[in-house]
Amino acid sequence: MKKAVAKKAVAKKAVAKKVAVKKAPAKKATTAKKAPAGTTDPVAETAAPAKEAAAKGTAAVKETAARTTAAVKETAARTTAAVKGAATRKAPAAQEPAAEEPAAGPAAVKKAPAKKTPAKKATTTKKAPTARKAAPAKKTTATTTTPVKKTTATKTTPVKKTTATKTTPVKKTTTGKATTARKTTAVAAAPPAAPEPTPIVAESAPAVAEESVPAVAEESVPAVAEESVPAVAEEPAPAVAEEPVPAVAEEPAPAVAEEPAPAVAEEPAPAVAAEPVPAPAVAADPTPVEAAVPPALTAYDRDRLLTGTHHDPHGLLGAHPAEDGVVFRAFRPYARAVAVLAGEVRADLHDEGDGFFSGVLPLREVPLYRFVVTYEDTVQEAEDAYRFLPTLGELDLHLIGEGRHEDLWTVLGAHPMTHEGVRGTRFSVWAPNARGVRVAGTFNFWDGTGHPMRSLGSSGVWELFVPGIGEGELYKFDIARPDGSHTLRADPMARRTEVPPATSSIVTSSQYEWDDAEWLARRAERPAHQAPLSIYEVHLPSWRPGLTYRQLAEQLPAYVKELGFTHVELMPVAEHPFGGSWGYQVTGFYAPTARLGTPDDFRYLVDRLHQAGIGVLMDWVPAHFPRDAWALAEFDGRPLYEHEDPLRAAHPDWGTLEFDFGRREVRNFLVANAVYWCQEFHIDGLRVDAVASMLYLDYSREPGQWTPNEHGGRENLDAVAFLQEMNATVYRRCPGVVTVAEESTAWDGVTRATHHRGPSGFGGLGFGLKWNMGWMHDSLQYMSHEPVHRKYHHHEMTFSMVYAYSENYVLPISHDEVVHGKGSLVSKMPGDWWQQRANHRAYLGFMWSHPGKQLLFMGQEFAQGAEWSEAHGPDWWLLDPAYGAEADHRGVRDLVRDLNGVYRATPALWEQDTEPAGFQWVAGDASEDNVIAFLRYDADRNPLLAVSNFAAVVRPDYRLGVPDDVPAWHEVLNTDEARYGGGDVTNPHPVKPEPHPWHGLPASIRLTLPPLATVWLRPA
Repeated sequence: MKKAVAKKAVAKKAVAKKVAVKKAPAKKATTAKKAPAGTTDPVAETAAPAKEAAAKGTAAVKETAARTTAAVKETAARTTAAVKGAATRKAPAAQEPAAEEPAAGPAAVKKAPAKKTPAKKATTTKKAPTARKAAPAKKTTATTTTPVKKTTATKTTPVKKTTATKTTPVKKTTTGKATTARKTTAVAAAPPAAPEPTPIVAESAPAVAEESVPAVAEESVPAVAEESVPAVAEEPAPAVAEEPVPAVAEEPAPAVAEEPAPAVAEEPAPAVAAEPVPAPAVAADPTPVEAAVPPALTAYDRDRLLTGTHHDPHGLLGAHPAEDGVVFRAFRPYARAVAVLAGEVRADLHDEGDGFFSGVLPLREVPLYRFVVTYEDTVQEAEDAYRFLPTLGELDLHLIGEGRHEDLWTVLGAHPMTHEGVRGTRFSVWAPNARGVRVAGTFNFWDGTGHPMRSLGSSGVWELFVPGIGEGELYKFDIARPDGSHTLRADPMARRTEVPPATSSIVTSSQYEWDDAEWLARRAERPAHQAPLSIYEVHLPSWRPGLTYRQLAEQLPAYVKELGFTHVELMPVAEHPFGGSWGYQVTGFYAPTARLGTPDDFRYLVDRLHQAGIGVLMDWVPAHFPRDAWALAEFDGRPLYEHEDPLRAAHPDWGTLEFDFGRREVRNFLVANAVYWCQEFHIDGLRVDAVASMLYLDYSREPGQWTPNEHGGRENLDAVAFLQEMNATVYRRCPGVVTVAEESTAWDGVTRATHHRGPSGFGGLGFGLKWNMGWMHDSLQYMSHEPVHRKYHHHEMTFSMVYAYSENYVLPISHDEVVHGKGSLVSKMPGDWWQQRANHRAYLGFMWSHPGKQLLFMGQEFAQGAEWSEAHGPDWWLLDPAYGAEADHRGVRDLVRDLNGVYRATPALWEQDTEPAGFQWVAGDASEDNVIAFLRYDADRNPLLAVSNFAAVVRPDYRLGVPDDVPAWHEVLNTDEARYGGGDVTNPHPVKPEPHPWHGLPASIRLTLPPLATVWLRPA
């Protein structure tokens, strides 16, 4: 009889513990207070009534009681903190180390143990990392983990002779989360009268079939003290049938949970970081309860939510504590019904109309929950976007407000992420003038009504974390303007876009793995102005039309490397709606154009260029942006990115809008964008477009169309400050990167350090290099004259040396010079076809030897006759061997290859480009002869002699002064060689100097100068 009673007590105890655990709220387990010294052991206290009710019990129960208290106290301190963190919304259980706190959702028990039923295999959840089969245990109530001898097994690590619980065992408590007590046997008590049942609970115990479990009085459970229960249900479980449970059989059937917690390995598991934390476990057959009706929303709040003008939808939607429980409110337009699932409880919310659903559950704290949304033809179970805390911290918001967030792209825009254990996408946008912002996209059928965003204080930032949204989703922001009207806008921070003319932004994240570490490690070894820099300018969409980024990566690096260029400069790759703008009217400042592929495809192209030893510069356009109604113009209903003064906002030449460089958030948007391209895409340099239009308030404006600055001048002080900040930030954040200014005026200090003030009182702008637009215009003007007239324009070729060292220059023959009726480079030259090609070759030789770096636009390297068109690109057919004049064009291309080869191998041509000591005139005034000659020196004074004859006649025995310390000179390059398509007038043998002073030098040599040609000589 004693044995039967003991078995019955064990069975009752097991059932009571399961009920208590299953009713534990999902949020914030309360830490039990430790018993003071001298208090009575809780297990020992309950042992006596248990023994009395079970016909005086057994001696084993008494012996085990003392050990129980010690194990409970020892374990409680170790795991209570982990239990609290696991039960809270902010730190879900699965984020803790599995060894101490395995994630275990409540299991729904279908049936109580039946007498003499064979044990079944325990089912495991989908997330079970080490699920095992439960074997029958002798005298044991089987559960979902490995059985143990004489033990009521639980959902955690099995131990011998132990009743494991779900949470930390504490004094007067039967529930715990993970830690098991060693060598402890739970003490069962005889069932007294059942307490008064509560009709509605947060999580109901499962219905018990076949055999009813008697109600368990409070004193019968050894740990039900009100102040110490860490995870007991907010309301006690309803009383069950009063019939006693029969004695447990020797081999009872295990309770089979439909979604049991995962079995935990005996060895401690490492912390799980890579896997996203699963959603709160929900019973397969949740217990339906009735939700009370909460107070209705005010008409004002309801209208603001419906019209998308509410600044704090999270304050109304989601779950919120109230006096009589927790209020759940969902805003699901077009839904037929909405129910809330919290653990094993399901409650249908009341339909308030217009897509609002609400209800009150008598809970003390907000649990983890999900919504079940019923539409006309489907039912969806989903997380509630309005139960999450903000994804942006105070530091981010502070930096945004200060205009100092250098990693702005990491906090604004759309970012797939795991937030509070749930996968989704964070949407955030700066729109300080908006009355409200909603996010619309493919995930809500472009109706943002049900996805209003919250305003994060005075920062002007709106944010919303949308669960279940990932990469590839299209989206835009639905912005309520100050006047209440709405505008649908692309994300200014979008990192991927649709292919134009489509304009949506796309959720994306990079998975690319770079392989250019060697290139990045050595690119900062030498400053750009002291290194060889020969640039091939490329318009990617038309270089070879139809190729994607990845296809270009297979062809462009090989071609550029063969020609010997050190860098490519890509015309703007940022997204732009109109292809005819060549990328200079940007709407997607953070997104490579989708015309050629994805952002990772563009990364692949840059990576392949680096692996080929080729640097990558990119045209960057921070001066202005187009007026497209879906982009930046009056983004939130008022001038935001553009200046509020219409005279300063409108660009008179291009019909675009200029950025407001005086607004710190706008300046931050642009500075961070410069860093973004260099950091995220490994760009080696930025060529900044239209700098002159930024520097002057009166640029292309007539009197009365502009307002002077605070000092009465025409300088745009805001733009100056922006350019200085941009350059300083890029050089600090990205070592080895160079910035290049396209600046066409005489502004002082474009390439001077920002902290060095010049004669004008301004610090330098801080660029590394500047395009020498004056050299380009003057030299092309000279070359366009017939040779017989060039003597009257000789100064156009020599004037550049007057200011050559005022800045660090690049000599550009860019796309601007071969479009809009200007003709190609070779077509600018006078004479017949032979003379045009000869002039073309002579000019390139002069350009490569002149102080400064070189830039040549695609197609000019093989003397294309037609000007460039973005529609069809270079005329590659001119290099087809089947074409009759193919040799003429291939000869020019071979010359460019050899120019680059000698240039890179001769430090005198690049090491002292910015130092007067690197240059010396030999013949700068031979206008009658159309001859220009000069010496270039490297840092060790090793010379190179460059001589250009722009006359159409051969000049034999032409005397030129040279240093007397060079025993002989030999020709290293001659643009008139036959292999280049010339007349092959050369100096094939070394030329020895004569002790005959000439041109102010102590010695001289006599050369044969070919017509319309440039010759380079070095010491033999």
